[in-house]
Amino acid sequence: MTVNGAVNHEASTGTPAAGEAVGRVLGTQAASPLSFWVGLEPGKVVQLDDVVVTRREVPGHGPVLVAGVVTTVEARHEGAAYDSDVFLIADGALPAAVVEVAEVRVTRVEPEVFVPPLPGSQVFLAGAGDRDQALYFDVMDRRIPLGMGRDGQPLYVNFDFLDGTRGAHVSISGVSGVATKTSFATFLLYSIFHSGVLEGEAANTKALIFSVKGEDLLFLDHDNLRLDEQARSVYARLGLPARPFGSVHVFAPPRPGDPNGVPHVSARTHGVSSFYWTLVEFCEEELLRFVFADADDERAGYALLVGQVAARLKAWAEPVGEGGAIMVRGTSCRTFGDLVEMLSDQLQDEATRTDWTGAQTPLGTVNAFLRRLRSAVKPLSPIVRGDLPFYRNHVIRTSDAQVSIVDLHNLPERAQRFVVGVVLRGEFHRKESSGTAKPLLFVVLDELNKYAPREGDSPIKEILLDVAERGRSLGVILIGAQQTASEVERRVVSNSAVRVAGRLDPAESARSEYGWLPPAVRERATIAKPGTMFVAQPEIPVPLAVAFPFPAWATRPAEAAAPPARATADPFQGLPGVEDDIPPF
Repeated sequence: MTVNGAVNHEASTGTPAAGEAVGRVLGTQAASPLSFWVGLEPGKVVQLDDVVVTRREVPGHGPVLVAGVVTTVEARHEGAAYDSDVFLIADGALPAAVVEVAEVRVTRVEPEVFVPPLPGSQVFLAGAGDRDQALYFDVMDRRIPLGMGRDGQPLYVNFDFLDGTRGAHVSISGVSGVATKTSFATFLLYSIFHSGVLEGEAANTKALIFSVKGEDLLFLDHDNLRLDEQARSVYARLGLPARPFGSVHVFAPPRPGDPNGVPHVSARTHGVSSFYWTLVEFCEEELLRFVFADADDERAGYALLVGQVAARLKAWAEPVGEGGAIMVRGTSCRTFGDLVEMLSDQLQDEATRTDWTGAQTPLGTVNAFLRRLRSAVKPLSPIVRGDLPFYRNHVIRTSDAQVSIVDLHNLPERAQRFVVGVVLRGEFHRKESSGTAKPLLFVVLDELNKYAPREGDSPIKEILLDVAERGRSLGVILIGAQQTASEVERRVVSNSAVRVAGRLDPAESARSEYGWLPPAVRERATIAKPGTMFVAQPEIPVPLAVAFPFPAWATRPAEAAAPPARATADPFQGLPGVEDDIPPF
């Protein structure tokens, strides 16, 4: 035990070096194969998240290593009976000893002979080899750097639980603006692309990021002006280069009312393409259901009517000219508003209503459908068009660059749902038709609780459930972020092999969805600083406290250095060919 005298505990010599003895297994607290307490020697200090080891000689098995992580550290006066005794002890009038103890949660027993460590056994701060063994890093054939631990050493995640080999998907939770969820997600992507685990698949592996918070994510391929030498040294210790993403293409909606479809961005001037869907595509691909993408729409009486009208549009819409306009039963439609007005006329006319509905449908149901449809005209008109050149490349695609960013921040929430649903459906179907999981596609989606809520159903939720449950076999990996995991569909969260929490709201942290966090870690999560994340993965029994490095890429326009020189390209028709735009890795 640490017995430092009655008063002078200031004589600590600091944190011990790795491999150095720090104390002994306590005999006053029960030790088990799963946890034990350590009394610290005088002058020794351990902190939360330190990795410690002890050994026991077991007859018939030889030496058994018991390794674990410090989860609680306590200090008290031994010999004091009342709270007021602290003042007498401080004045030297009452003898007492300062005692420091630490609780250790066992992470690994090697060989697997589950016996408790014996009281009095020496406990050591883990050296490099023991630390790797305690945290299972020694058995991770493909490991991804996550950041630095509290001991200043790298921490890793097993890529087998990210690429679908043994698991897939990542769930990131935390308070908005403080938990740095998006920053961690982009660093995780960067680590995957540059750690070497992808080997020959690195250039073909893609990432699709939906950006909903300003233009901060539009500069991932620009150097960060604030990156200093200290931050660069962290990347070096993690075995990663300190540079921005090498291949990025941004897709943005057209400016409202612009006849040329110029992308609606202000800070970025290159590598940006506008995206929209022509009325021809809207009808042929039956995209009407994504106009009704709220959970409330599925519960409404007009849900069946949506599918019937979409099927009629697919059968009856005929292309007109080269601008994506259509002709439906003699009515020409060049804008989304035209299409809605045509449907309104057809459905309100008793002579034609049954042609669209397929059966007698109450007028109240039809009117409810039309009210909801009319409310979508303003948000969807910029991205559902029949008045722009049809030959223009306007489709969101992941083939142009390694990282494709879909900028949604200038769109209303209704339009954001439409874009996310249609794009995810297209990419998921593309992967299904390919018949192979390689190359992988990582999808980063913030505000997951908005697209896959706990209650209700919607077309987007169906797709996300498909991704969560079948995406692993198809090579579609979801990196979802949300403020409140308690409001996300359980099957989406439960299928995430890797779970991450940043700063948590105290009320939210008490929910059952955070049962993977031990009580002490839950409390710590409510005061975690930006850049600190708690990461749980299947192989390691306790979450790891990770500090990920400062981004080497610009996270806002003010941080962006001048872009690298590149070939001139029409920003509205996409970048040059993939072979020219993606650098070798």
